[in-house]
Amino acid sequence: MGHKLDSHAAIFSDTRAEWIIAAQGCFRQNLTVVTIYASLGEDALVHSLNETQVSTLICDSKQLKKLPAISSKLQSLRHIIYIEDEPVDAETLNQMNLWTTLSFTEVEELGRTSHIDARLPSSSDTAVIMYTSGSTGLPKGVMITHGNMVATTAAVMTIVPNLGMDDVYLAYLPLAHVFELAAETVMLASGTSIGYGSALTMTDTSNKIKKGTKGDVSVLKPTLMISVPAILDRIRDAVFKKVGEKGGLTKKLFDFAYNRNLAAIEGSWFGSWAPERMIWDNIIFKPIRAMLGGRVRFVLCGGAPLSSDTQRFMNICLGVPVGQGYGLTETCAGAAFSEWDDTSVGRVGPPLPCCYVKLVSWEEGGYTISDSPMPRGEVVVGGYSITKGYYNNDAKTNEVYKVDEKSMRWFYTGDIGQFHPDGCLEIIDRKKDIVKLQHGEYVSLGKVESALTTSNYVDSIMVYADPFHNYCVALVVPSHQALEKWAQDSGINYKDFEELCQNDQAIKEVQQSLSKAAKAARLEKFEIPAKILLLPEPWTPESGLVTAALKLKREQIKTKFKDDLNKLHH
Repeated sequence: MGHKLDSHAAIFSDTRAEWIIAAQGCFRQNLTVVTIYASLGEDALVHSLNETQVSTLICDSKQLKKLPAISSKLQSLRHIIYIEDEPVDAETLNQMNLWTTLSFTEVEELGRTSHIDARLPSSSDTAVIMYTSGSTGLPKGVMITHGNMVATTAAVMTIVPNLGMDDVYLAYLPLAHVFELAAETVMLASGTSIGYGSALTMTDTSNKIKKGTKGDVSVLKPTLMISVPAILDRIRDAVFKKVGEKGGLTKKLFDFAYNRNLAAIEGSWFGSWAPERMIWDNIIFKPIRAMLGGRVRFVLCGGAPLSSDTQRFMNICLGVPVGQGYGLTETCAGAAFSEWDDTSVGRVGPPLPCCYVKLVSWEEGGYTISDSPMPRGEVVVGGYSITKGYYNNDAKTNEVYKVDEKSMRWFYTGDIGQFHPDGCLEIIDRKKDIVKLQHGEYVSLGKVESALTTSNYVDSIMVYADPFHNYCVALVVPSHQALEKWAQDSGINYKDFEELCQNDQAIKEVQQSLSKAAKAARLEKFEIPAKILLLPEPWTPESGLVTAALKLKREQIKTKFKDDLNKLHH
């Protein structure tokens, strides 16, 4: 196609086979791939393509339609390859006349007839410039080398038991996210087959699956899955809802079996014993396992902390170990990973074999390595999986990457962790999310939010605090179903959901439920939001208020709801 060897190619598409095929094609010729979240807005898209001087863009037909509007702003783009996931009309293609435009199939045809030798990379060459969905400001491009990818892949292969050609992996998380890219690379290296699905078509009851037809897991019957907590929480809620609807004996049996097996996992003598577990598994839990296709043997969860309830739910109802991983784009996904037979809750396991993890005291926040009973501090990761830094941004790179006297490269994560006596790491906080109140108490926003999320009225929540007040407040996106059911049962009349969100009784009901969740999690009085506001519109990656991994973008949310937050504080 005439792509210049030293220029970059970008992939801008949802997760699909063509994505990884295109990436492997680029790797073989030592071309650096720039990855861009499919949910990115126009400004961030233009910024990413121009900053990295992309000359070839590989995209799906949905993203292709975004290009004509920004064509005048794209300085370096010369070629476009589009994936025909749906027919592209001639009108769209005519607007592309600035660029050489070919379909994916046409490029494959060219490849059949032309013979170009591989230009294989060395371990220090940049494989990927991956834009992180940074919770603040414009996205930063992290430079991941081929050596980083190999280090993480080799490390993870030693940890998942008996990974091989009999396994089937369900791919549905965004490939522009390092977690999914690393996982698929591990699968390719192990000879595991990959089936491509999506979060909205995953199970038979998913939003985008036509009633009576099958979801991805039922058709594919995967043995391995990775997930983010938000998705596992959805599965858990779906199961409890189903059981609750059946009621009566089914619910009693389910609760009984669940509690017996829970006691067994937690090591009690009074829990269920093996033959009894087999009976429960067959009667009660088999149909639940069928929700994920019935063959899942290992689930890896990452991207955010998983609640202990959901982890236990997966252990019992699906009878599968849930491994928790911890890593960042900057550590090429690799940092820590729990062992498959570790049944403890809330920890992310020991360091991966490809890297080192150390804690550094953060005096100001009150976390030190001499704390008892466990050393605490900022988590710092070093070794072969640590990336080269941020593209064209030395200032930021030098702030968070350091090289020690043994020339080992370390990345300062900004997360706060503690080490258990057995060498397992637990992430307990995030430096950025700790705010001081008027009287000097520290509030950890993330900790409070994850405690309050257990209220079934909460779909999304952001806690806000500042040093000018002695209490915190919260913005809550309530769960439509839960709140409307409550309104119905309480005989409250309302015109639409927006009006219900402004109803004083509704606000009071949600607030009581938050207090209950806070008490259960033993929060301090000043950590419980004194006032809340209910917002009818859900927060999605498209709205720009949360990242693709569904983490809050605090700055964006604060800006959008600035007036509301001010009102709450008066």
